[in-house]
Amino acid sequence: MAKTPGTPRKKAAAAGPVKEGKKRPHAPADELEKYLGIITESIDDDKGEDIVVIDLTGRASFADRMVIATGVADRQIAAMAQHIERKLKDVGLKRILVEGANGSDWVLIDAGDIVIHLFKAEARALYGLEQMWGTDFDGADGEEITSL
Repeated sequence: MAKTPGTPRKKAAAAGPVKEGKKRPHAPADELEKYLGIITESIDDDKGEDIVVIDLTGRASFADRMVIATGVADRQIAAMAQHIERKLKDVGLKRILVEGANGSDWVLIDAGDIVIHLFKAEARALYGLEQMWGTDFDGADGEEITSL
């Protein structure tokens, strides 16, 4: 059997979808809320704007919550990402992946059960993640988006 080169994420992608019975483990609800509080407070402390939390429970296999926020400059967005990563590691969350933190319009932070998107305003409007994952997604009922 040939070895798949690359990171664990690339190996998982090459392996294909998760087989039935092998579900992604979820963090307990109180732990999830603790991490979510740390993330949103950190973004707010760094003057992030228009913070939105979307509940993905039962709608996505990759995460239970999505946090979206806007920054005004590349440096601010990169700093927000660094602060979130440091604060989550300080409380014991070990697997945190950051993409695009080297001066980009969009930084993605994968914190396991929570995915954080930090955008410049133009990129946020262009990609429209709130519309993609909001209450209209797959005919979902109820309030799924929380603005902070």
